[in-house]
Amino acid sequence: MKKTILLTALVLNGLTASFAQSNDEKNIKLFYKKALTEAKCYSWLEYLSNDIGSRLSGSKGAAEGVEYTKRQLESLGLDKVYLQEVMVPHWVRGEKETAFILDGKVKTAVPICALGASVATPKAGITAEVIEVQSLDELKTLGDKVKGKIVFFNRPMNPENVGTFNSYSEAGDQRRSGAKEAAKLGAVGAIVRSLNLRLDDFPHAGNQSYGDLPKEQYIPAAAISTNGAELLSKTLKANPTIKLYFKQSCETLPDVLSYNVIGELKGTVTPENIIVVGGHLDSWDLADGSHDDGAGVVQSMEVVRILKNLNYKPKNTIRVVLFMNEENGGKGGAKYEEVSKQKNENHIFALESDSGGFTPRGFSIEADDANFKKLQEYKSLFEPYLIHNFTKGHAGSDIEHLTSKTIVKAGLQPDSQRYFDYHHAANDKFDAINKRELELGAATMTSLIYLVDQNGITLPTAN
Repeated sequence: MKKTILLTALVLNGLTASFAQSNDEKNIKLFYKKALTEAKCYSWLEYLSNDIGSRLSGSKGAAEGVEYTKRQLESLGLDKVYLQEVMVPHWVRGEKETAFILDGKVKTAVPICALGASVATPKAGITAEVIEVQSLDELKTLGDKVKGKIVFFNRPMNPENVGTFNSYSEAGDQRRSGAKEAAKLGAVGAIVRSLNLRLDDFPHAGNQSYGDLPKEQYIPAAAISTNGAELLSKTLKANPTIKLYFKQSCETLPDVLSYNVIGELKGTVTPENIIVVGGHLDSWDLADGSHDDGAGVVQSMEVVRILKNLNYKPKNTIRVVLFMNEENGGKGGAKYEEVSKQKNENHIFALESDSGGFTPRGFSIEADDANFKKLQEYKSLFEPYLIHNFTKGHAGSDIEHLTSKTIVKAGLQPDSQRYFDYHHAANDKFDAINKRELELGAATMTSLIYLVDQNGITLPTAN
């Protein structure tokens, strides 16, 4: 008799598990249907990109972006929509930059753009000989040879990596720290090859830092397009005594009050547990930042729109957060965590979209082994939608600030092969967005948020 009861219990448990799986499949199918047939993310992004435009922190566009996204979240009927104050840097580019290779009497223009937080050149510009290096380590071996020269950092992104973000990480130190290290050796300027895998004429912006250098040692820093870098390198090899002229008028103004934009669906079982989904509202100023990160903003908004539209009642509080100032300071993410700590909030999961609006492939996950395994168990539910890549890795720059003890983090991972064609460049515009790919990303994010809300996370075992 006992054996029969035990067998019956096992069968019922199996049926329950099978029903739950089928229910998840049904709901995920519905999320994709909603995203692919009636999503608002594409029209939201069209307005954000074409009507508002670039949104560098401290700018008019950033302020308009805050007001627009707040209005749209309010229109969804969420339980709560509010702004969170954050002081942000206010760096302005000024007049369009100019640069020329001077080879004897031959003067050849090359495309450049000032790097974020850079100082300006003198009003008349800078003219100096150029010294080319491939790395910060090579620079350090040159010593006095650098004094009075413009240092040209020309290490390309590695084309051998299939994961293009790996190539970006490997090459990024020259942009972030090149000017600082060149200044220490007496250089008068720094020119950095754009972080882009293809050859084109678009210089790519991005932030750089002088670290703890005294201000009087700051030197102007600019990115040069990959075609420009190839030409400069080739010309240098033919004639090492050529000079480069460049001029830029950027400056850093006093910090400005801005906001993170936040909307909530209140949890019905454990509202004290918070699930975050978000992207960053600011963008670089060369274009409207449709991929970086307008796409992530509207996809995150679409997640709560779909759930609200389906009258979904979350177990945990689901919070969409549109962070300000990811590009040149990270102040929005830091402020969100600061306020969260003050309120003693408990975040159990955070999902960020900040890798472009291309076809989704999976998720990059920051979690302990137990939670990583738990998220991997969802793979079969995503396979019908060609989502297959569940790997450990960096989840996102804004959510990396979150430090709740039990938190699990994930970043949406779209196909990355075209991302750096647009990243931080003047061609990161709305016409580079594919509507269907954008919507597929929103559906994929909604599905993972739903699964985590339904199933929770694995709490660490007490010692």
